[in-house]
Amino acid sequence: MSQQPKIALITGGSRGLGKNMALKLAAKGRDVIFTYHSKQNEAQTTVEEINALGRKAVALQLDIRQSNRFAEFAQTVREILQHQWNATGFDYLINNAGSGIVKTFEQTTEEDFNRMVDEHIKAPYFLTQALLPLLKDEGRVLNISSGLTRMVFPGYSAYAIMKTAVEAFTLYLAKELGPRRIRVNTLAPGAIETDFGGGAVRDNQDLNQRIAAITALGRVGVPDDIGGAVAAIFADDAGWINAQRIEVSGGQGL
Repeated sequence: MSQQPKIALITGGSRGLGKNMALKLAAKGRDVIFTYHSKQNEAQTTVEEINALGRKAVALQLDIRQSNRFAEFAQTVREILQHQWNATGFDYLINNAGSGIVKTFEQTTEEDFNRMVDEHIKAPYFLTQALLPLLKDEGRVLNISSGLTRMVFPGYSAYAIMKTAVEAFTLYLAKELGPRRIRVNTLAPGAIETDFGGGAVRDNQDLNQRIAAITALGRVGVPDDIGGAVAAIFADDAGWINAQRIEVSGGQGL
């Protein structure tokens, strides 16, 4: 009898860092369920790329700002697990989805702030809560934070505040889920060349070079740097890593 593959559920897995995480995990033999917000074609392309690696993937639409949908989403995941894998649970949860905002403190509106709360605090908190009955004992949760909780760049105050809350959430979740031997960690990427935040790090060469100059390895990050780190954290023999903030920044801001 073949062994049941391990299954990862990733929010925001159709593009950017989430997609890279999905592909790196698939390359390590994991199957993937991931969410996308609206770009179904991008999601389908990601499914096909995972399939090409010999792994199974399912894309599900979800707006993480609509917490009233999380119970319904969890039921959909339950049905997908049963129909696609003949399984009752999944192994890894990655709370990755969310957008950024680049505005000074004075420019940030209450609407901006509330959107950040919905995406980066309410979504991981209550989506994890809704999915918890499906997360296997000895499973793992990875919450995505940011290097901006350690390094200060003007214009990121609202975003950084939310990610600081994510890091506290990780610690409490690790403690409370310890009896189920579920490991919970934070991954904090440094500046990465993606379309996040309007693609500023990728497209603004002045910004790119300024960040590279304060990074020990002499460059900004690329998606492969983050996806590879996620795959390493989820390796079978890395299960003693728990309740940690793991920064993946190439030594930025030292």
